[in-house]
Parts: sequence; C-alpha cells; structure tokens
Amino acid sequence: MPPDFNALAVFALVAEEKSFRAAADRMGVTRSAVSQTIRKLEETLGIALVNRTTRSVGLTEAGELLYGEAAPALLGMRAALEAATNLRGPPRGRLTLAVSSIAESFLSGELLSSFLDRYPEVTLHVTVTDEEFDIVAEGYDAGVRLGEVIAQDMIAVPVSGEQRQLAVASPAYLARHGEPLHPSELARRRCIGWRRAAAVAPYRWEFAESGREFSVAVADTITTTDMGLMIKLAVAGAGISFGMEDSFRPAIARGELMPVLEDFCPRFPGFYLYYPSRRNMAPKLRALVAHLRDFR
Repeated sequence: MPPDFNALAVFALVAEEKSFRAAADRMGVTRSAVSQTIRKLEETLGIALVNRTTRSVGLTEAGELLYGEAAPALLGMRAALEAATNLRGPPRGRLTLAVSSIAESFLSGELLSSFLDRYPEVTLHVTVTDEEFDIVAEGYDAGVRLGEVIAQDMIAVPVSGEQRQLAVASPAYLARHGEPLHPSELARRRCIGWRRAAAVAPYRWEFAESGREFSVAVADTITTTDMGLMIKLAVAGAGISFGMEDSFRPAIARGELMPVLEDFCPRFPGFYLYYPSRRNMAPKLRALVAHLRDFR
C-alpha cells in the first residue's frame, strides 16, 4: 500500500520540530494522533523513520533520506496551496485578456484605467488581436469579441451597446465621384478594405435590405491589416471604406468622413467579455466583471 501523503506531511513536521508535541501543536491535534500517524507510516514502509527517547526525537538513516527527498516537494505543495487560498482574498495578480482591435469602447483607456485605480493589486496584460483561437488553451483569463463569434459554452458579459458597420468616404471623394445609392455599386468604386492577416482573404462587406442580409465582395484597390491606416486613407480621399461605426465616429464628428448607404447598415449585438464557466472564478476576473457592470 502506498503511503498516505498526509502522513508524509506529519512526518515532515516532526522532522522539522524534532518533537511530537510541537508538531501536534502546529497541526492542532493531539500528541498521540501524531505518534499513531508516524507508526502507521513506518509500518507501511516497513522501516523505522524516527528514534524516540524520553527526552528527544531524532531521525533514523531512512528517516533522514525520506525527509531530504520529501521536504522540498512538501514545501512546494504548501506554497501552492497558500497561493491558491490567497486567490479567495482581495483581487490581485496578473489578468490576461485577448481583445479584438475593433472593441473601441473597451480599449478606449478609461475603462481599464479606472479598473486599475479601483484594484491596485491587479496587473493587466492585454493582447490586441483579431486572430481566432481558444483563449483557454492559450492561457488567457478572458477575451473581448463580438457576441456573434463567441462559443456557446462561454459566459458572456456585454461591454458595449448595439453596434453597426458603416460605409464611409471623405467629402472630397464624394464630390468627385458621387454617393453610391446601393451596395451593388461598390463593385465599380475604389474601395479600401481590411483583412485580419496577410494570408487571409479581405473581409466581405455585409449589408441588409428588407430584412435580408447579404455580403458584397468589393474590388479592394487597397487592403490593410491596420484599421488606423484604413481610416487615414479614407480621410485622404483614397476611396470608400467599411468598418465599425465606433472606429469612424471621431472622423465623422470632425467632418472628415461621411456615412453612405446607411439604410443598408443594420444594428447588431455588440462586444462581450467572455470567459469559461467556472464555479470558483478568480477574484481578479470577478472584479473586472463587476467593474464592467458599474462602468456601463
């Protein structure tokens, strides 16, 4: 029969204290309980581990060998248990998030800054990425994505209101080429498209008409993986672009861009913080969820 790991922990305390009574006091049990545990361990191993006298307790050669081998592992286990127990306390530690580059409201800075002010013992690591992957397998605590692409087995908490995608162009471009009246015209226009990676096909522009959704494969004169460059090119009059309204809103407010084809751009559910269903959520993640609800 293999030894009881609890018995090994008791043995290690006896070895450290060189006293059955002191070991019993540390564990909050009786001296006889400690003595019985050591006796059973010795019987299981078939060899004496402790030399007992009326005045002292020492280790046999076998006891010294066992303690030397077991003590580092037991110390590591104690440290791991203490670290795990600490997670029940105030939020602390590193919180890792994978966030879509177009989640403007989450990445605005104010939300995350106020969270860190509220929970100073938490550190944040935010990876801004549009790659699709399993956040659990990659070691992230949570992610932020559009609700429509989040797996059904995830817990999802809204971090924004409804969203929509818009086609936009600069006033100068529209003055030269006119405003398109239907998405089908985009095939004949100069367009600025987005792709999430160089080896991935450009994003198809999505519209709706009379409740029917459809996509348009525009003839992209320019494609880029950088949303910031896409906006700059549209402002400079390079063509019509398409993306999240939140991304274009500052340029629209300044009069640098104008929405087109708005009647074909419906609203849809926005961004969500998502994470795996767990009975005992880490305090740092629970704190972020609570902060999101307060912030909204």
